[in-house]
Amino acid sequence: MNERRRSLLGMALAGAVEPLFAMPAASGTQAGRQALDAELAAIVNDPALQLASLSVLAIRAGQPVYEGAFGRRHIGNGALPDKPATLDTLYRIASISKMMTTLGLMRLVEAGRMELDADVSNYLGFRLRNPHFPDRPITLRTLLTHRSSLRDEAGYSWPLATSLKDVLVPGDPKSWSNRAGPGDWFTYCNLGWGVIGTAMERVTGERFDLLMGRLLLQPLGITAGYNPSLLPPAALEKLATLYRKRTVDTEIWNPDGPWIPQVDDYSGKPPAPPAGIATYVPGTNATPFSPTGGLRISARGMGVVMRMLMNGGVHENKRLFERATLERMFARQWTHDGTNGDSLGGFFNAWGLGNAQFPDRPGMRLVEDGGFEAVGHLGDAYGLRSVFAFDPARRNGVIVLAGGVSSDPERDKGRYSALARYEERILTALYRHAIVGNPAPT
Repeated sequence: MNERRRSLLGMALAGAVEPLFAMPAASGTQAGRQALDAELAAIVNDPALQLASLSVLAIRAGQPVYEGAFGRRHIGNGALPDKPATLDTLYRIASISKMMTTLGLMRLVEAGRMELDADVSNYLGFRLRNPHFPDRPITLRTLLTHRSSLRDEAGYSWPLATSLKDVLVPGDPKSWSNRAGPGDWFTYCNLGWGVIGTAMERVTGERFDLLMGRLLLQPLGITAGYNPSLLPPAALEKLATLYRKRTVDTEIWNPDGPWIPQVDDYSGKPPAPPAGIATYVPGTNATPFSPTGGLRISARGMGVVMRMLMNGGVHENKRLFERATLERMFARQWTHDGTNGDSLGGFFNAWGLGNAQFPDRPGMRLVEDGGFEAVGHLGDAYGLRSVFAFDPARRNGVIVLAGGVSSDPERDKGRYSALARYEERILTALYRHAIVGNPAPT
């Protein structure tokens, strides 16, 4: 994961709000929209914890009912012009990328090219084993459910010139649990998705960023990608820089100081392709494309994905997934019971194949007072916090992309969940105004 408000008048400075869809009638239509606009703008501009930018989208009964953009996708700090966030602003969505990678993988599984319970060594071309449990194979299922026994302590991304085989065989001891073998214990692990992406490359012979374009993004008509150097100029112009009011790679915050770019600041020059890409052999090391957290996409683009999932794998009358494949992907695989994994303070309570699950129970809820049982994923990296959550049965969903914070979100603890309080406020506002259509004061 750890890849982990003034008035409506303030929106003129903070950015543009450009709602596209009609609000549901129960919300009071225009009055409901204005109330939600004002509430989200107040969250963005809260002096206690400001947000650099915010893009949101809500879907009710399978139809988009609200979208909004607030704040600034690029902050010039007086040296360059500010650029407002818009409805088409792309963000590096952090760990929600894992769920998108999983969708690409499930297309290969559906096609019979990969199997969830086969030894992943068969796809990598080398024997991948936890040295403490050498007789127990690691499978895609254990990787997708964070129970592979891999660990992130020795890192999870290396230059293209470095073979993943050389990193993992025999491997840094810190890359492996010495107490829990494959399938035994849940520990959130970014490295698993580097392994998955590399296996996908070797099976197909295609570079990961291009492969995900073919498998998922292009069929959905989405301008997005895991390699920002390949984004077309128009999309690159819309890419949000992620910010914190703290120096890069430190924990030193200065809420009264300037917004400091953390990643995707291309105001001076465009993004360079990963070093060595011209001679890279697919299936060697996909980690520079960050299957774990590197997808750049807009809230609107994520909404296209969400509606396809709500429609059982169909997009614009064309089937991309069999319904059974998606049911398999979002079926519950693991539930935290206090003895079978690390919930990271309540963030991880239940898991499917490459997706988090949010039971509508105290301490696990996404919205205040409950009512929204969901599946999806969270993201947290470089100041960004992101949410992709939907109820497949009712076909309700919310997408949140917050592009940076002015102070330590660990000091902004949520009231009813492991999320930050500002995330709770955004999610609850979207749910009450746009989905339920019966807002209550906060």
